Amino acid sequence: MLDLHLVRNEPDRVEELLRRKGFTAGIRDILELDAERRAALTEFERKRAEQKKLSKRIGALRKTGADASDLMREASELAAVIKDLEAKAERLGRELRDRLLRVPNVPDPDVPVSEDESGNVVLSVKGEPPRFDFEPKAHWDLLGEAGLLDMELGSSLAGSGFYALRGGLARLERALIDLMIRLHTERHGYEEVATPYLARDEILEGTGQLPKFADDMYRIEGSELFLIPTAEVTLANARRGKVLKEDDLPIYLCGYTPCFRREAGAAGRDTRGLIRVHQFSKVELIKIVRPEDSEAELEKLVGEACAVLDALGLHYRTVLLSTGDMTFSSAKTIDIEVYCPGVDRWLEVSSCSNCRDFQARRMMTRYKPAGGKGTRYVHILNGSGVALPRLLIALAESYQRADGSVALPEAVRPYFGGADTLPGKEAGR
Repeated sequence: MLDLHLVRNEPDRVEELLRRKGFTAGIRDILELDAERRAALTEFERKRAEQKKLSKRIGALRKTGADASDLMREASELAAVIKDLEAKAERLGRELRDRLLRVPNVPDPDVPVSEDESGNVVLSVKGEPPRFDFEPKAHWDLLGEAGLLDMELGSSLAGSGFYALRGGLARLERALIDLMIRLHTERHGYEEVATPYLARDEILEGTGQLPKFADDMYRIEGSELFLIPTAEVTLANARRGKVLKEDDLPIYLCGYTPCFRREAGAAGRDTRGLIRVHQFSKVELIKIVRPEDSEAELEKLVGEACAVLDALGLHYRTVLLSTGDMTFSSAKTIDIEVYCPGVDRWLEVSSCSNCRDFQARRMMTRYKPAGGKGTRYVHILNGSGVALPRLLIALAESYQRADGSVALPEAVRPYFGGADTLPGKEAGR
């Protein structure tokens, strides 16, 4: 949620920054609501002051035994006015908050301005694309023919956009999750947290999925619970409503969860294979930091996610997203895209974002500066560390052999008893 003081004091600048993200509704209605609410609060406080004076006069008359009935009638009428003013201020406060919750975060000044992804800027490229002396296959053919990727089974169980992994591919996914969690906890200093896969309305509101993106998620009918679209939702809310000590910061949290997305706005896109699906596995990284540290922490976050791809020997690049390609809550986002030779595309496996204090204001997550007065909002960053199954796509397509087998990178061979080839379907068939 945007800082209301910023909206109030620099409305033209805020509107210009929001236009860069495609938000054209403006903020004038917010300013009008804010002014109306402040006026109601001012009148409420003025009437409360009158009420206190009147109470003293009534008390003084009663002490002398004089008749105070007229003043008591006046006090009763005044109490009704005060009650109405209080209710009005509360109603306007709720309306104001609801309007603010629907306004996206403003982009950082150094974010490239563009209406869409065409304005994204490639920051770095790591490694070389794999070379083949044969025509590389797309993962849906390669893994489908091996009996490891079963799109038909997934569709029969849950509908289109779902899949099943079998044998060695299912085992590889488990291995990668463990590899990533160990990397982030042992090398990068994250605490692993296993959270619920469902969350309440207010938790999703905290990270910015609600109220605007309810149609993109799966809701449990008859409840206030949603299936989470990312572990960002639960991990970022882990300090919700807390006032932390400065010494508590930075906080690094990571966790694995399945993610559930309706992909309502992507119907008809990437319908083959694993590129765009409704349920997928992901390791998420969250940083809760001091405001002055968040820019440097974003660079660290990108490096920590890239470390996964380095360990697996994949060809990837980092991309600074333009204003038109950023998420609702982000002030700055750097994507990590891995090259997949079978489909001949760069696919995003991680999106690392600095949300600054936007989410912290919605969650009321603050800290008390050491030796200082008052509290400050923390900055919250998130990133995939990294997402599956696109990582599976990259590995299968990059390490495929002419005979249809898939080589295993050295980093995951210990999970397969030292084998250098992805196993096929195992016993059970």
